[in-house]
Amino acid sequence: MKVTEKDVAYVADLANLELSGEERAGMLRDLNSILDYVDRLNELDTTKVEPMAQVSDRYGVSESQQGSERFAYASREDVVEGLRKSLPQEAALENAPDADGTFFRVPKVIER
Repeated sequence: MKVTEKDVAYVADLANLELSGEERAGMLRDLNSILDYVDRLNELDTTKVEPMAQVSDRYGVSESQQGSERFAYASREDVVEGLRKSLPQEAALENAPDADGTFFRVPKVIER
């Protein structure tokens, strides 16, 4: 799959970016370069490569364990600690400059 000039213009418009012709050309070149590299990576045989929780041994590992066991912390169960009640909706909206009783109302920030 290749990114086209039309794709770059479309995404720039969605992001509300005004790109010069030179910037569009650079973006087109860079995005296609990234996709070409991903295609090259997809050609690699990774069937014998173990999944990793981290790409680096630098953070959050247990040095005393081997292989994927070193990253056991990454699959811990979610436990709510210090369970507390949420702020009631009425109280949350109480000081809002504008609300409809259910939601905060905010001014529109994107103009088209």
